[in-house]
Amino acid sequence: MDITKLIGWLVFLAGILIIGFTLYSSYDIFTGKQPAPEFFKPSETQVSQTQATGLPTDLDQIQQMVGEQLKGFLPLDSITQFLNLGVWGILTGILIFGGAKISELGIRLIKK
Repeated sequence: MDITKLIGWLVFLAGILIIGFTLYSSYDIFTGKQPAPEFFKPSETQVSQTQATGLPTDLDQIQQMVGEQLKGFLPLDSITQFLNLGVWGILTGILIFGGAKISELGIRLIKK
């Protein structure tokens, strides 16, 4: 067997392993067996008390009140989890594309 073909098979298998590992990791993450990698972490905000009248007078207080109301509608953890899964999806696409290109190089070496 020619050394070029042997290297081609090794490169081809490396590309297939990258694709397989990426798909397996994605399957574990999306089925909940493994947590998604945290690229974004939720920030903790402290809630301050409004004045004695109960009406906010400062812009920060108004933003905090709106934030509190939005927490009931859409939890902060779900936003960061959605962003983390989106980044993981993009990274998965890049890894699969890279693995395909590596495998393609291996196939070219095998055909020589």
